[in-house]
Amino acid sequence: MNRLPSLFVSHGAPTFAIEPGLAGPKLAALGRALARPRAVLVVSPHWMTVSPSVGLAARPRTIHDFGGFDPSLYEITYAVDGHPALAQRALDLLREAGWAPLPDERRGLDHGAWVPLRHLYPAADVPAFQVSLPSRLDGDSAWAFGATLAPLADEGVLIVGSGSLTHNLGEFRAGPGADEAYVAEFAAWVRDAVVRGDSASLRQTLTLAPHARRAHPTTEHFWPLLVAAGAAAAALPAAPIDGGITHGVLSMDAFVFGTACSTRNS
Repeated sequence: MNRLPSLFVSHGAPTFAIEPGLAGPKLAALGRALARPRAVLVVSPHWMTVSPSVGLAARPRTIHDFGGFDPSLYEITYAVDGHPALAQRALDLLREAGWAPLPDERRGLDHGAWVPLRHLYPAADVPAFQVSLPSRLDGDSAWAFGATLAPLADEGVLIVGSGSLTHNLGEFRAGPGADEAYVAEFAAWVRDAVVRGDSASLRQTLTLAPHARRAHPTTEHFWPLLVAAGAAAAALPAAPIDGGITHGVLSMDAFVFGTACSTRNS
């Protein structure tokens, strides 16, 4: 198998599971276009630990780690197999790089993982496991964390950083409302840096980009983008996926780092 690309996805609100909007069908199309992975590794800000942990469950449960939403969301299960052998490989790579990782044989998939996977692989027929996001990162260390996991892409693992391109929940709109202009400006700046392969600027996004502090009052939903970029073999090729803006403030854009070949059935 050729090296798989890495992927950043914006997982939005939990309602993305039942409201696919613009982003859902595009993730589904990407899942069909990609060479079939042996497994998907997801890094999500909804599992953060001081030292990274790796989920080794053979059948990870669906975690409904949210409250106050449509009752139907709590009935959804993403019944997917784990991949303990490849999860152990991730654990070994992190240990060799000095990250002091811990195994977790009981951890399931949080909504930052199963919600986008539900669009990417709706049949739940590709094994999946999570690696926790270290809680003390900056731009360079988030990139390095992805680079540590990068060898897995040569072994049939699709590395996915799941976060949100913008994430100011203080401005979240439950109902219809105009999109905030700053969201589009911040997203356009990031998209330009990704397309140009400007890895130095990407690592400094939260310092350099317009409206960065407003787009990310806290940093945890941005770091998965840098994890995904760091897991790529090189800054280019990189392709944006326009996911639109939901709830006025959540950019749903995604990025593919590397070539997404239509070799699923090869």
